[in-house]
Amino acid sequence: MSVNLQQTKLYADMTTFRFLAALCCALVLAGCDGQKTNLEHPGGQGLFSLSDVAQMLSELPLEREHLDEVYDAVNASSGHGYDEEYLLNDLFTAPGAGVGDDGKPTKAGGYRTPLRELFSDYFARKYGTKAGAADVERYINALSASDMQIYWPYSENWDGQEFPIVTFDPGYGAESNYGYAIRIDASGAHVVDSVLVNEQVAQERPVWVINRNDDAAFTPMELFEPEGKADGTKAGKNDDGKEYLLSIQSFKTLRNYDSWFGGASEFFIKTGAVDGFKATKEEDLRNYSPSVTDLMLVVRRSQLGRKIPFNAILLTNFTDQMEKIAFMVTEDDGGTTTNWKCSAVVKYNSKQYGFELDIPYKDKDDIVWRGQLTRNFFQEVFEKGGGTLTGRFGDVEITFGLQ
Repeated sequence: MSVNLQQTKLYADMTTFRFLAALCCALVLAGCDGQKTNLEHPGGQGLFSLSDVAQMLSELPLEREHLDEVYDAVNASSGHGYDEEYLLNDLFTAPGAGVGDDGKPTKAGGYRTPLRELFSDYFARKYGTKAGAADVERYINALSASDMQIYWPYSENWDGQEFPIVTFDPGYGAESNYGYAIRIDASGAHVVDSVLVNEQVAQERPVWVINRNDDAAFTPMELFEPEGKADGTKAGKNDDGKEYLLSIQSFKTLRNYDSWFGGASEFFIKTGAVDGFKATKEEDLRNYSPSVTDLMLVVRRSQLGRKIPFNAILLTNFTDQMEKIAFMVTEDDGGTTTNWKCSAVVKYNSKQYGFELDIPYKDKDDIVWRGQLTRNFFQEVFEKGGGTLTGRFGDVEITFGLQ
């Protein structure tokens, strides 16, 4: 068999070129990392960026207990309905605490040397002066006050042993970036290798991403106490007919809306309606006004395409006279608050009446779906006396429940 050495060399050169091109692209994106925080750089050369903090974290003498600390925190956050995230503020003030713990007992006292002490030692060594203690405190306080966090996608796949690759969100929708692969060699030495990281790598081994938090200010359904008739009983009857409890039973997204570096998809589900409308005379119309239900659901990267139980109440009294309700699903991307001007429609004496309302959202949000859900949409379930109904709304599937 003959081998064309020139072609073989060309293939090898092209393979090397592709890897270097990808790495250069990642470096260029990293160089464009302008997402600075209000943290003064000790050298007076500007501000710390996400990439600065990633490099800093990779240089810390991490041990197994520090991996456990981060895992405890991201596990607590996801248990509360947030993403797999560890706020730097919690890292310095309540080691091991997740978003949503809010002063609840944590494992903060269970770490021999928490990460915050490694940061303190790092600043003292690198920027120590005669006034070192004051400087270290200033840097720690500024970092703690930032909106940065450690994001650990696919943390449930961790084997409890392997050390992470540390990287950062380069922005601009990038799907790959360089990272610092941390390992302990045979002699016990702390070794850091430069590698290229993408979402597939994050699925196969632990990756810590330094990015910015954008969901801690919201309250997911997991932290709400059940209200109304959430026990599954029927809402009862009145003289005008049945009243139903309308809820969302499950939620499934068919695609991710952002780069994996940015984290999970944060969906906001908004319903506008005249809850419990049951007018018996025209004057009753003045006694009713529409309300807006606003719910948040975080769908982690590993939950893509999976049906997620939700059990969130939209309306406590869905009556026969409610003809149309406004319904909107957005994926949070921030921006300036604006409003969707819409209406909820009710029926009295064979006539329809519209109640105007404004449903707020952010102008940079992805609008997954918005429109009106009519009573006819639920007719099949009404005829059965209750049950569930699944519908496709843009790139999400929602199962409603009527009880």
